[in-house]
Amino acid sequence: MKIICIGRNYADHISELKSAIPTEPVIFLKPDTAILLKKQPFFIPEFSNDVHHEVELLVRINKIGKHIDKKFAHKYYDEIGLGIDFTARDLQAELKEKGLPWEKAKAFDGAAVVGNFIKKENFKDINNIEFSLKSNGKTVQKGNSMLMIWKIDALIEYISKYFTLKIGDVIFTGTPAGVGRVEANDILTGFIGETEMFSIKVK
Repeated sequence: MKIICIGRNYADHISELKSAIPTEPVIFLKPDTAILLKKQPFFIPEFSNDVHHEVELLVRINKIGKHIDKKFAHKYYDEIGLGIDFTARDLQAELKEKGLPWEKAKAFDGAAVVGNFIKKENFKDINNIEFSLKSNGKTVQKGNSMLMIWKIDALIEYISKYFTLKIGDVIFTGTPAGVGRVEANDILTGFIGETEMFSIKVK
């Protein structure tokens, strides 16, 4: 399986990072080794002093597809989840300044939290899903899929132009504003609506 991530998909997050609004989705990949194992803590890597949390809605692909038209995209997933795209912000800034790829800052071991999934049929509207992240009991990020620049089905159409989507692939759909540095002993808890989707400890 592969992890396909979308950057700069919420205008408020683009603004907080002082980035330019893209004209098409920004895509990067994480290897399966980036997935944080279940019930394991997240260890801040020794190569970064500024790792940020980025909570995101996830989509898990359930059939193989290539060149998928947006009007058929809904047939390629039946679950929505929640996760964290951990980012070594200091390393990312250094790489961006040099015009280099982001993978060292985004795809290191443990950098992808994949929480629980909820059947798509349980949502009234895929394009109106509220989600949030709490750090030590305080809400630090809140988002809604209606605020995505590119909605889920549009992302699937776009991604499948370049990559064949396979069963089990996970799409990270982008993060809203409120990203911030994590510290040792933080407890990060993610929610879709009022439903807890994951809880992890930082070490």
